[in-house]
Amino acid sequence: MSSSKRQQAESNIQTFLRIRPSKKASGYFEQSEEDEDTLVITIPEKDSGEYINNSKLRHRFHFNGIINMQATQDEVFKRVGTAAVQNALDGFNSTIFAYGQTGSGKTFTLTGGPERYADRGIIPRSISMLYNEFRTKTDLQFRCFISYLELYNEQGFDLLDPSHETKTLEDLPKVMMLEDEHGNFHLKNLSMHTADSEEDALNLLFLGDTNRAIAETPMNMASSRSHCIFSISIEARVTGADTVRRSKLHLVDLAGSERVGKTNSSGSVLKEAKYINSSLFYLEMVIVALYEKATKGRTHVPYRNSMMTSVLRDSLGGNCKTIMIATINPEAAHTEESLGTCRFAQRVSLIKNKATINEEADPALIIRRLKGEVMALREEIVYLKGEAGEGDVLSPLAIEELKTQCRSYCDDNDPQSTLSIGSLTLTKIKVCVFVCVCVCVF
Repeated sequence: MSSSKRQQAESNIQTFLRIRPSKKASGYFEQSEEDEDTLVITIPEKDSGEYINNSKLRHRFHFNGIINMQATQDEVFKRVGTAAVQNALDGFNSTIFAYGQTGSGKTFTLTGGPERYADRGIIPRSISMLYNEFRTKTDLQFRCFISYLELYNEQGFDLLDPSHETKTLEDLPKVMMLEDEHGNFHLKNLSMHTADSEEDALNLLFLGDTNRAIAETPMNMASSRSHCIFSISIEARVTGADTVRRSKLHLVDLAGSERVGKTNSSGSVLKEAKYINSSLFYLEMVIVALYEKATKGRTHVPYRNSMMTSVLRDSLGGNCKTIMIATINPEAAHTEESLGTCRFAQRVSLIKNKATINEEADPALIIRRLKGEVMALREEIVYLKGEAGEGDVLSPLAIEELKTQCRSYCDDNDPQSTLSIGSLTLTKIKVCVFVCVCVCVF
């Protein structure tokens, strides 16, 4: 690959489909025999009236990859997570986000299960891969920072805030979006924590997961009631160079959509569901707008409609390499939601991102290098002066003797006469020049 192609890459958002394991799978979902990355959904006519409100009984959806029910967490990471982590190591911003209905396996895919080590999700496996690479690349110096943002009921909260142990979620300082004069968004009150080791990063992940808002719903015993963004910021410096590469790896667990009428939610769960559904609706609006921007010349993309779309601005249509994992439940009762997830993934796959390597000159490194060069030059000058005897301090008697010799030389009319001052140093030359000039002038 050429240097220019490494510096900039324009590509569509990649989409992967993961089918949740189920003993009650409907059999409607099958991989195409001609193309294993194409999902064919065939709905029996007798069931079509109950689940699908149209006459189409056969649907085809193409993905960058389909992860079937038998796939292990390790296989999921190798197919999806490895490329995203490598992109971040190469200096590109990178995002993985999981989308699907409640209970389809988004949180399990990203974070994993607590019972077995083999059930670790994409986030802990990404952390392990990063720190393994840090240890391998001895020619680079790495620094790593962790943040964990929760978007609950359209408000931002810092999951790593130490006040979580003593305050309720509503009493914590809220994370706010601020926009600078260049149109860049910044998150106020979101803490960044240095992670010097894999253990530090995993402890921060565990702390954030402990503070997440979850609740029991009719569709999931431990449903995530908020959108969460686990961010790893990486700084890479080549030893002795003035440039630094800064990249971010965003791992986004979106809360699951659910039909309120189907789940009969009430109270706080109903309120949460309304906020979740509205934010996902705004996300879909952004996806449609980005597609129309590329195909129909649309100019406005409504990122500001919700905090989630504002936070994901770069990941959708911006400077980022993005991967979407669409999760579905293969049971017959969830066919309509699974179809909706597949349709959404198809629209996402049409979006192009233009990712560039985030490499820039670091002023601190330049200043440090220049100071070092100045100090080295000063030491060299001192050394050279010592070699040439330029550091000599002449006594008053020696100066008077030089002056006498210079006057005698200037007064001597013999063209063959010479001025002998012994070993030549810069100090003696200055005295002689001064005396000779004075004699000639006066």
